Amino acid sequence: MVTRSLSNRMPIWLLAGLSMGPLALPATAGSGQPSPKQIGFQDAVTPIAEQIHAFHDYVNAIIVAITAFVLLLLIYVMWRFSEKRNPVPSKTTHNTLIEVVWTVVPVLILVAIAIPSFKLLYAQYTFPPPGLTIKAVGHAWNWTHEFPDQGISVDSVMLQDDEREAAIKAGMPPEQVPRNLAVDNEVLVPVGKVVHVLVTSTDVIHNWTVPSFGSKVDAVPGRITATWFQAKKEGIYFGQCSELCGKDHAFMPISIRVVKEQVFNDWAAALKARDRRKAKEIIRKAALDLTGQSKVADNRPVK
Repeated sequence: MVTRSLSNRMPIWLLAGLSMGPLALPATAGSGQPSPKQIGFQDAVTPIAEQIHAFHDYVNAIIVAITAFVLLLLIYVMWRFSEKRNPVPSKTTHNTLIEVVWTVVPVLILVAIAIPSFKLLYAQYTFPPPGLTIKAVGHAWNWTHEFPDQGISVDSVMLQDDEREAAIKAGMPPEQVPRNLAVDNEVLVPVGKVVHVLVTSTDVIHNWTVPSFGSKVDAVPGRITATWFQAKKEGIYFGQCSELCGKDHAFMPISIRVVKEQVFNDWAAALKARDRRKAKEIIRKAALDLTGQSKVADNRPVK
């Protein structure tokens, strides 16, 4: 009865919109990985990512203000200069003040955007002294991360569904092995340390991207490009190749786990001693310590 009376008073499209509203509500972004119905960036955990988010919000505010002004101006013009209210059109062809304003104001807006933009670019390309250096090498289609100072190397390949299920059954929290993002060998870095990442490729152009770090740089064969990050929060942060590189482009994820410095040292020592089992156990313990802090990218039950 209520539905019928409402439908008699409301348009069908409005009722449909109201009924779908709860289903269409966006979710806030997760930390280190996408979230279902996500809107906005993933949580920022580095100073550069925080600046990127602030600049994005700042420019969006300017865009909304300009759009609202133009919309209101159009509505006013349609109302004020309609045929009914303005039967005799004006023959004015020039207005010096208006022409100066619509030239100077856009220039000032661009300057207001340029100043924080240049500050952000300067911060991105001003490398602090490194506490750790990693060389990321892109292949078709996986990543190798070399630690020259520690003398270790980690090959990371995306987990298939059966491997992901096996990892969860072995004790890894499901939210930390998201489908199409989890890898067989995670890369560990110490929290709070400045990490320089040297990026290259052995075949075609790839791109090393971790959204929560604000890092995105091309991996070009025969060249070394670079980026840096300083993760302020422990957790696991996922990225992907962001340059079309062939048939498995979508399946070469990056998995960086930020841990305490002692955990990193123990992990690096285990790898240097070729004790892969101990290294895996260190990762599993770090994952369990982090349980509940990561959001789920794929919450389908594991059979």
